[in-house]
Formats: sequence, structure tokens, C-alpha cells
Amino acid sequence: MPHLGPAPPELSRQETAHRAGVGVDVVDRYVELGLLTPAEGDRFTTGDVRRITVIETMARAGMPLEGIAEVRSQGEASLEFLDSPLYARFASLSTTSFRQLAERTGLPVESLMVIREATGAAAPEPDDLVREDELDVVPVLEVTAAEGISLVSTERLLRVMGDSMRRITEAQAAWWQTEVAIPMIAQGASGNLGNATLEFGSRLNPIYEQALMALMHAHEQRTWTANILEATELILSNAGLYRRVQRPPAMCFLDITGYTRLTSERGDEAAAELASSFSRMVQRTSHQYAGRAVKWLGDGVMFYFTDPGPGVVAALEMVEGTADAGLPPAHVGLHAGPVLIQDGDYFGATVNLAARIADYARPGEVVVSQAVVEAAGEVGAAFTEIGPVELKGVSEATRLHVARRESAAG
Repeated sequence: MPHLGPAPPELSRQETAHRAGVGVDVVDRYVELGLLTPAEGDRFTTGDVRRITVIETMARAGMPLEGIAEVRSQGEASLEFLDSPLYARFASLSTTSFRQLAERTGLPVESLMVIREATGAAAPEPDDLVREDELDVVPVLEVTAAEGISLVSTERLLRVMGDSMRRITEAQAAWWQTEVAIPMIAQGASGNLGNATLEFGSRLNPIYEQALMALMHAHEQRTWTANILEATELILSNAGLYRRVQRPPAMCFLDITGYTRLTSERGDEAAAELASSFSRMVQRTSHQYAGRAVKWLGDGVMFYFTDPGPGVVAALEMVEGTADAGLPPAHVGLHAGPVLIQDGDYFGATVNLAARIADYARPGEVVVSQAVVEAAGEVGAAFTEIGPVELKGVSEATRLHVARRESAAG
């Protein structure tokens, strides 16, 4: 279990203000109000820097400083828990600006400022100071640039990583609030809520981070395996030792926007019946056309079909069945190609592109790739070409078609 005591008071008033990104007058004001208590020799701690940062956020949110000081003096809303090493993730400002960092590393200042954006904060100015945690991201740009990798592509990667972390931490914070903080407040722990949750948080955090890395590594195993297989396939193809199958399998994504919200609005019993009915319909339809529902994904389902042609017909029937069930319109994307299978899951470039096509499809549409059209054969469906389409996350334009019942295509 990590040490919970405060760090030694080693910062001057000026250093404290600098690291918190405020003027010395702000530190003076907080000391005067009793929100900060300097140690002997007018020294402050890293915990004080964190407290300033949090209090500044409270003040910007419209909370009165005098009120915060009053409840703190009464033992309510204590911020002493910020002394814990658990809160070391509340980073301070460094002494280096983005412009100075650009001069030191030789990287464009615009690329370095992307790091701030990737953390979910507003875009900085070149002369703004870099946060200490942001300095840990800089080597990614340095190493990839040295290898000749486009800075634009690395910036895009950092933005995606940052957005994914935002979603994870927001879900984590919401879970903590509803499952830990609010029940403790209800039990009368509001005065020392931070301290009351600190021991549990200190035990949970190491295993939480361990779980986070384990999940990341599991996803890396799948995506890295896909890269290995795709690279090997390309090498074999270039050597004339590999040919793609004439009728590859197809991956299909069916999405119903608002399905989760709709089921929650109808009450537990009605939602359970609706979900069961929908599940039976898609399971039955996919099985009828030599496919299977692989997994549920929020408001949709991922399917695998051994043959693209029957997969198109199944998709059309499922869209119709969704409307018949009184659900919001479904939209479907299909793509055909090599599919990687591991631990009962399906992944790889074919899966990823099918998901992107589904995102592009409008309500009530079944949109398929050129590969599906070429492999579908005579299946009772007609295809109307949309044209080359730029899909999010796909480097090249993709030829897409809207599939319809042959009788309705005219």
C-alpha cells in the first residue's frame, strides 16, 4: 500500500505559484483565507500545488472562495487527501514553454501542442508552459520522427489515444461517483469524503492500472496479430505464392441508433421482452443464411457470414425485421475479405472496414463494399453504386453500394 503522508514542504511561495500556473498574489489570497497552510519557513508542498489547481477550478465554476474556506474550517470538504501520492497524476507546470521545447527537440511547435489537445484540454499557445506529464509524451514524437514517420500520422494517433483515455476515465469517474462517493455521502461521510475514500482508492488504483494494461495488451495481441498476418499475406502475394479466395467470408455490422436508450425507457420487463425478441430475430435470420451473431456492441450486433451473397440477403431481412419489431431504423455495413479468428472473436482489416461502412450507412440502408458486390453472385439483391467514399479512419476512398431487394430496385 502506498505511503499516504504528505510530501515534505520544499517549495517556496514563488515556486508554488509557478507550478500551479497562478500569480503569487493568488497563493497569498489562499493563505489569507486559510485554504493553504505554509510550513515553517513559508514552505509549501506538491499537495499545495494540487490544492491550488483544484480550488482555481472551483472558483472558475462560480464557487465562492469564502464559502469553500468556511466549510473547510468546519471540517467539511477537506482537500487534505490531495497530499497523497495517489494524486501525483495531478501534474504541475514545468519551467519549459512549448516554443522552448520545440527549439530543444527540433520538433515543430504545432506538433508538440497537439499533446495538450490529446489530454482533452484546450489548444495552448506556443509560449504556454508544458505540463510535467506532457513531457512524457514528447519521446513518442521524437522517436517516430527520427524514423521518418509522418508527424501528421503520429499526431492523429495521439488524438485517438487521448480520446480513448477520455472515455475510459469518464466511465471510471462516473462509476466511482455512483458506487463509492454518493453512498458515502449518504452515510454522513461528506466532511472527510476524500480521506474516507483514500484508503480504498489507494488499494484499488494499482490493480485498476494493472487491469487497464492487461486489457490494452489483450487488444494489442489481436491487432498486432492482424498486422503480422496482413504483412505476411502481402509478402506472399508479391512473391506470387498467395491468391485471395474467390468467395471470401463477409463481416456485417447492424446498428440501431438509440436501441439501448429505448429499452431503458420502456421499463425492465418490456425492455427484456424487446431485447429477447430482437435477439431471436437476428440469431434466426443470420443462422438461416450461414452466418452467426458474433457479439453485441452497445446498440448493434456484429455478424460473420461464410458467403457474402447470403449475408446481403440476411442483412436486408434483418433491417426489415427491425422495422417490423417497432424499433428505430437499423443501418448495416458489409465488407468481404480475409477474417482473422482468435479465441472465438473475429478481427482484422475486413472487420474494421465493415464497421466503418456501417457508420456511413443511413437509417434503413444496407451498404456494402465493392468486394461484397463482386463475390455476392445472383442472390436476389440489386446494388446501386454510391461511388468512392472517404470513410473515417480509412486511408483510401472505398467504393460503396446500397443493396436493395431485387424487386424493389427499380
